[in-house]
Amino acid sequence: MAPRDVVRVGAAGLRTRPARALLSALGIAIGIAAMVAVVGISSSSREQLARQLAALGTNLLTVSPGQTIEGENAKLPAEAEAMIGRIGPVTAVSATGRVGGATVYRSDRIPKVETNGLTVLAARTSLPPTVGATLRGGAWLNGITGRYPAAVLGSAAAERLGVGRASPQVVILVGGERFTVIGVLDPVALAPELDTAVLIGWEIATDAFRFDGRPTTVYARSRDSQVEAVRAVLAATANPRAPGDVSVSRPSDALAARQAADATLNGLLLGLGAVALLVGGVGVANTMVISVLERRAEIGLRRSLGATRGQIRVQFLAESLLLSALGGVGGVLLGIAVTSGYAAYQSWPAVVPAWATAGALAATVLIGGVAGLYPAIRAARLSPTEALAAP
Repeated sequence: MAPRDVVRVGAAGLRTRPARALLSALGIAIGIAAMVAVVGISSSSREQLARQLAALGTNLLTVSPGQTIEGENAKLPAEAEAMIGRIGPVTAVSATGRVGGATVYRSDRIPKVETNGLTVLAARTSLPPTVGATLRGGAWLNGITGRYPAAVLGSAAAERLGVGRASPQVVILVGGERFTVIGVLDPVALAPELDTAVLIGWEIATDAFRFDGRPTTVYARSRDSQVEAVRAVLAATANPRAPGDVSVSRPSDALAARQAADATLNGLLLGLGAVALLVGGVGVANTMVISVLERRAEIGLRRSLGATRGQIRVQFLAESLLLSALGGVGGVLLGIAVTSGYAAYQSWPAVVPAWATAGALAATVLIGGVAGLYPAIRAARLSPTEALAAP
């Protein structure tokens, strides 16, 4: 038979039992949709991360105190920020310092135990451009407001304090002192510790809370080509006397590690999709076996009219392949729709790799071939007299 005739004969078998064919194809479709959606959502997430890192930059390094040999918490020298700024490839540097003992409350009516887990940080005026922070509303600290009781809230800090927007009328208590909220930050991807912080000026922290002026985190940006070279000398530059007491990290590595951790969950979901695909293949095989039993008279008639064993085998194998292909195409379309919908909900770019759709369709052909092979061989083995004699 010509290829067109093979397809027509196989399709005719499916049209005679549309409900059964649809349910069998649905099993394949669910497995394929699950696999395409998992790959698509994972790829969309990676693309979003790549765009985010491209916008924020991967050249940000952070310096913080580690632990001494005795196991005690180390401290950075007060000059650490200035010394790091003298490194040639460093293009920007800023710092924050933890203000110890200062708690934050929305008002004096709040119980003392409800601190909301917020930290008070003294911040340099150069902090936002260095770490890639943006303001949701209000203004950042400057040379004037940094000397007075003014505060900028991280995104989570504002939410926990119930502050919707910055305003001269919005006042919070910082270490028992009244501070005006002049700004609220958006979430800071490369410096998440700022999200739960209340940021005040370096000068007011020193005057009002006896802040010792030692930075607890120094942020440094360098030329992209020199990131690793700068990273290698940061510890010794920040604290020449005890470079082993200094911790140096690259925030973009943490984001990449989080993405790698998501790959474990993606592997689990792909496994579930493969199980669903296997169940769908079993459904196709079951449908084809039953089809052979129900159509023995048809097989006998075709054999008596001159159809060869090979033609009978090809007929049922084509029917199985068409049934799987129907499920595969439906599953790919459903998987793309799920990926696009979820990506739109998360404001991500929708990405479905071509290899995922091609692999899904190849998997359906493989499943269709394997599932239909035994029923096709069984149908071809029936002799005309045996088939026509069947009730």
